[in-house]
Amino acid sequence: MLHVRVVSPPGSTEDLLERLTSGPGVRNLVVMRAAARRPDGDAVQFDLDTQFANPVLAEVRAQLRDRGSVVIENVDGAASGPAGAGGAGEPGGPQAGSMAADGEIPPVWEMVESKIRAGGVYPASFYALLIIAGLIGAVGILTNSQILIVAAMVVGPEYGAIMATALGIDTRDRRAVRHSLAALAAGFGLAVIATLAFGLLIRWSGQTPHLYELGIRPVSDLINSPNVFSVIVAVLAGIVGVVSLTESRANALIGVFISVTTIPAASDMGLSAAYGSWPEARGSTFQLLLNVVLLIAVGALGLRLQRSVWRRRTARAAARARRPSPSR
Repeated sequence: MLHVRVVSPPGSTEDLLERLTSGPGVRNLVVMRAAARRPDGDAVQFDLDTQFANPVLAEVRAQLRDRGSVVIENVDGAASGPAGAGGAGEPGGPQAGSMAADGEIPPVWEMVESKIRAGGVYPASFYALLIIAGLIGAVGILTNSQILIVAAMVVGPEYGAIMATALGIDTRDRRAVRHSLAALAAGFGLAVIATLAFGLLIRWSGQTPHLYELGIRPVSDLINSPNVFSVIVAVLAGIVGVVSLTESRANALIGVFISVTTIPAASDMGLSAAYGSWPEARGSTFQLLLNVVLLIAVGALGLRLQRSVWRRRTARAAARARRPSPSR
């Protein structure tokens, strides 16, 4: 269940209330006239069954047209009234049990998009973490340490920018796409420059590990040799990533961070350039571009497909909820 707080311009409140009272899943509707400030308007609050959230919130957004404010909160627990007291689609109502049994709880797209957009903000810490992750990856490549490579993948914040780009493509928000792509280009560019400088420093100081000097670089060879399996892993990781975000499965999202070769590829680009290993640098560049492009493409396509699938399911659920219950 969700709790929704709306600030409605006075002239729009009656139409908004009419839409809310006629829609399924709306409960505990409270209206306080002229109670809101900044923005000024009527305060409207209600609880909303999650399975009906998308069409109801779309109605609210269409009614307000950016003239009011909408805040959505998850409700962790609720004590409902007597069994059978709810209306269609409400707890205790005729459709609630079947919906819960079917597991038809769609993603709330307003909240999904808000979460993705929150990851599409690029303060100085975003670039600092990319640089640090790149340096950790460089040490992992020099020492052939897979543990450090995994650590670099987890530290890197680039997936937020990748999904923000995918959302921008899905919603046709060109500004968001440009902003996120610019952040990715600048962040990875800084990571490559930092690892290049680090590699030159290690090479000048004579601290290069012996195996790396001999060309025995198993970790680096895995990174700078993209193949069909790189494509398969990137596509699968992209699917898992978008499903994890829409279904709020944080554990699965961690698996995405440590399965795609983005930060390690940037690390290998700078390190290979520092040691004059230009074929390896080219291979790492292709690996980085391959993973980023596939993650963005799969993310945008996954968002579009999930919207389409859940839109049809929600429409069927709403139609069932509006049917009159059989008399007993």
